[in-house]
Order: sequence, then structure tokens, then C-alpha cells
Amino acid sequence: MSLPKTLAEDVARNLVMVARLIDEDPEQAYAYSRIALRLASRVAAVREAAGFAAYATQKYAEALAEFRAAKRMTGSVELWPVMADCERGLGRPERAMAMAGEPEVQKLDKAGQVEMRLVAAGARRDMGQIDAAIVTLQSSELASNAVHPWTPRLRYAYADALLAAGREDEAREWFAKALEADKDGSTDASDRLAELDGVEFVDALGHDGESAEAGAGSGADVEADVEADVEADVEADDADEDGPAKA
Repeated sequence: MSLPKTLAEDVARNLVMVARLIDEDPEQAYAYSRIALRLASRVAAVREAAGFAAYATQKYAEALAEFRAAKRMTGSVELWPVMADCERGLGRPERAMAMAGEPEVQKLDKAGQVEMRLVAAGARRDMGQIDAAIVTLQSSELASNAVHPWTPRLRYAYADALLAAGREDEAREWFAKALEADKDGSTDASDRLAELDGVEFVDALGHDGESAEAGAGSGADVEADVEADVEADVEADDADEDGPAKA
């Protein structure tokens, strides 16, 4: 709203493309974010979008700079967890842990606090403190039977930490709980469960999309069919050439 109408529309188009592409083609989303940034670097939403696009392409230093700029412009602490995760991406888990203890965390909503807990647990694992990571994830949110958007990821992270600690039976239980809450398939909990159970998925189709049984011994038949089609096409062309001209 702070931009002239035409410029605002150009910036908005680029931001829309960032949102559309950031999951399936993050590099292209990043390119659109750079265009928006050149057009309107003083708009907080643009800096935030540029930060997420850089984050998606693992440009953590750049993402952190953009998130800090957006935070200065808005005064909001909403981006605090992803800023801490950028510190992890830069190989500074101890800095992420320090951010987990800052007053900003108390200003986050419930989803933000859970996200910060996930980042802190990840930082603990980065430092080789697996037992501390498990304790970090233990919370009233983890124990609750209520399902929220962040529930699958929280349960999954806890299961993964348990597995890393060698507590396989407990890990299996929590992967199952993650799968139960994961209606949108945001995690690969089903694959992890199958792996723990020793289940292997075999592709029943051959390389050409047909089953191995259907394809076995059929090569000669397929070749004959192709030759017959070619001969039919040749005969049709000859008939066209010998027949009357078409209008």
C-alpha cells in the first residue's frame, strides 16, 4: 500500500510467484524474490519473502540478513525461530541455543514457541547432545492428544531423536503417533515406520511401465506389431499417391 499503484502491482506479481514456486522450484522463487527486492527493498513483506526464498535455497547468511531487516521494520518477533535456524545452517548451533533463551521467545504465539523448541532441539543434536534434544522436545504440546498444524512435526522430531538415541521401540511408537496426526503428508513418518518394521517396497512395474510378467517373452510380438503398423502406413501412402488428387 505504500507503493505507487503500478509499482505495487509489479512487486505483488513477483511475490505471488515466490509463494507459488518456493516448494517446487526454490531457485526460481529466489530469482523472483530478487526482482521484488530490487523494486521495493523498503517494504517489510518483500524483505521477509526474500528471506524465505534465500532460506529455501540454503543461503542462510542472506536469509538471516533479510529476516533481521524485516524484524527491524515491523518490530515483530514472528521470524525469531527461523532466524535461529539460520544460525544452525551457518554452523552456529550455540547461537541458536542462546536465541532460544531470549525474551523474544515469550512473545511468540504457541506455534512459534513450538517451532523454537524444534530449532533448539535441532541445535542440541548439532552439538551431539542427543539426550538434551530429547528433553527439549518433551513438553505439554508433545503430550497433548490434540492435533494442531505443528503436531506431526513435533512428534516426528521426538521419534527421530529417540531413534538416534537407540530407543527404537519408543521411536516406533512416536513415528506412529506422528503418522496418525499427519493428514497432509508433511512428514515421511510412514516410510520411517516401514523401515523400522523391515518392510521393503518393490516396484511391481518394469522400466517401461509394464509388469515384469507381462513384459516377459513379449518382445517379438511387440516388434511384429510395429512392423505391421509401418507396412500399413506405407500401403496407405501408396494408395494416396495412386488415387485421385484430394481437394
